[in-house]
Amino acid sequence: MRNIFIALMLGWSAAAMAQSNIEFEKANEVSTSDSIDMENGVIGIADNRGFTLKSKNDNFVFKPYLFLQTQAKFNWYDSEGLDQAYNQDNVANSGFAMPYAILGFTGTTFGRVDYNLCINASASGGNILQQGWVDAKINDAARFRIGKLKTPFFSAVQTTLGEALFPILPVSLTSTVIMPYSLNSVWPTIGTGFDIGLEFHGTAHLKKEWMMHYELGLWNGTGSGVNTATKTLSDDNHIPSLLYAGRLTFMPWGKMPKTQGNNRMLTGRRMEFGVSAGINVESESESTNDSRLGAEFSMLYNRWFVGVEGYWMHVSFTERQKIDEELDYWGGYAQIGCFFNSSIQGGLRWDIMDRNGSSKDGFLNTPGAVLNCYINKYNLKITGMYQYTGRWGHKTQLDRDNDDLGIATHGATVQLQYSF
Repeated sequence: MRNIFIALMLGWSAAAMAQSNIEFEKANEVSTSDSIDMENGVIGIADNRGFTLKSKNDNFVFKPYLFLQTQAKFNWYDSEGLDQAYNQDNVANSGFAMPYAILGFTGTTFGRVDYNLCINASASGGNILQQGWVDAKINDAARFRIGKLKTPFFSAVQTTLGEALFPILPVSLTSTVIMPYSLNSVWPTIGTGFDIGLEFHGTAHLKKEWMMHYELGLWNGTGSGVNTATKTLSDDNHIPSLLYAGRLTFMPWGKMPKTQGNNRMLTGRRMEFGVSAGINVESESESTNDSRLGAEFSMLYNRWFVGVEGYWMHVSFTERQKIDEELDYWGGYAQIGCFFNSSIQGGLRWDIMDRNGSSKDGFLNTPGAVLNCYINKYNLKITGMYQYTGRWGHKTQLDRDNDDLGIATHGATVQLQYSF
């Protein structure tokens, strides 16, 4: 464990030393407002930052952007009761990684049609196309977006990629659940991300700063790794085997920006309450129908960020599987972040997940801590994170060992992020 803390301290010390010679430019600070465009889902782009081409009347805007993340990772796994004579490696999936090398462009045409296209050169297969969509505006309350875009679940996923408090998403969203049956290619996760589909969305202004935002649509349900049409009709429900999903949020203090920490937005207040729901018909190789519900709360208050989410997934099997049992999984997390000054942000997160289903005792709990250091003049962000995965309430040692298979007990990440 000593090596983990040494690596973290070296990363944080280097960031602090570099930052000590950089004064934050007050002229670049903006309040929590709509002046930072985050619709691309990757980085926040302010009008006075980066390279932008636009017409005199602002009806045509073109903004290229670049986003890079490089990580040094250390992961230690439990032996799961195996004899060391089996030569099991406790240290795995460690070393250097580059999860994102994104090049894209976004903008507006005719003052009514927004667009975004970006590729992730670090990915493979269908994931190379990170996203690509066109968004047409009738008015603020009626818009439609088509292409490869984020599905309307979970605030953690909706957050702009470069504005996340932690460098990795909660385990409860990304880890596959444990199924009590051996079925090929049936490993659902509670979280959903990018997918190809069509979405209707809009924002209604109620009174003063009160706002409501809705998203409703349908997607392939095959995830970001598939860019082709592969779906059929449901044999059981006789409807297209797609992902049907929606999200509704209420914002009492004006529009909530999609950020968990931006050192150019250190004043103002924003708050958001949200619910989401959906069903993925004949998902997981046409083997299951996965229903999801979620509730969320997030708040920005000057230098503080608070976020809480809870979610539930119900898995039922298609008739061809001849399995009558239905399974339920749940999870959630709470996190808090604070800017100690314009360059340093710290954060804590507690993540829990009932990975083995509600019919079995026991769940995972995953606390984590993070420190973000911003080098403001050069759009650099250095992050150090530690995360621990614990196991509570299991009936047997075998259940305890099986519950965290594939998840590191101790994980440390040092990340350098650059955006333009």
